[in-house]
Amino acid sequence: MNALIFVVETLLSLALFVVLLRLFLQWSRADFRNPFSQAVVRFTNPLVMPLRRILPPVGRIDTASVVSVVIVAMIEVWILFELHGDETPTLVVWVREAAIEIVRTTLWTYFYAIFIYALLSFIAPGGYSPAQSLLTSLCEPVLRPVRRLIPSIGGLDLSPLWLGIAIQALLVLLR
Repeated sequence: MNALIFVVETLLSLALFVVLLRLFLQWSRADFRNPFSQAVVRFTNPLVMPLRRILPPVGRIDTASVVSVVIVAMIEVWILFELHGDETPTLVVWVREAAIEIVRTTLWTYFYAIFIYALLSFIAPGGYSPAQSLLTSLCEPVLRPVRRLIPSIGGLDLSPLWLGIAIQALLVLLR
C-alpha cells in the first residue's frame, strides 16, 4: 500500500508542478516557442483550454491557469486524504492543505530551477540551450532583487546560494 501511495503522490505532485510551471512561464513571459515550454503547454492544455473559454484573463493574470493550479492542488489533497485512510477533510482544512501544497511545490520548483540555473552557469557560461533559456526567464526575475541586496563578491554571484538558503528556511517553516 505504501508503494501505491508513493506512486500516486509522485504523479499528483508532478501534475501540480507542470500546471504551476505553465503559470510561472506565463508570468515571467518566457518564450513559448521553446520546446520545453511547448511540452508544458501541450500537457496542460486539456485542463486550461476549457477553463479559458469560461474565465477571462484579468490583466496579466491568466485566470484559467490559476484556477487549474487550484483544481489540481485540491484534487491532490483529496486523493491523498483518501489514500491515507483519513476522513474527508472539512472545506477549511482542504483549502488550507491545498494552499500549503501550492506554496511547497512553488518553493521546491524555484529551489531546483535556481540550483540547475547556477550549475549551468558554471558548466557552460554563455552557452545556449533551450533548457538554459527557459531557466533564465524563470529565475532572473527572482534573482534580480537578491542581487540588488547582495552584490557579487570578486565577480562571484552568490545570489543563488542565498536564495536557496532562504527557500530552504521557508520550507522548514512550512513543516
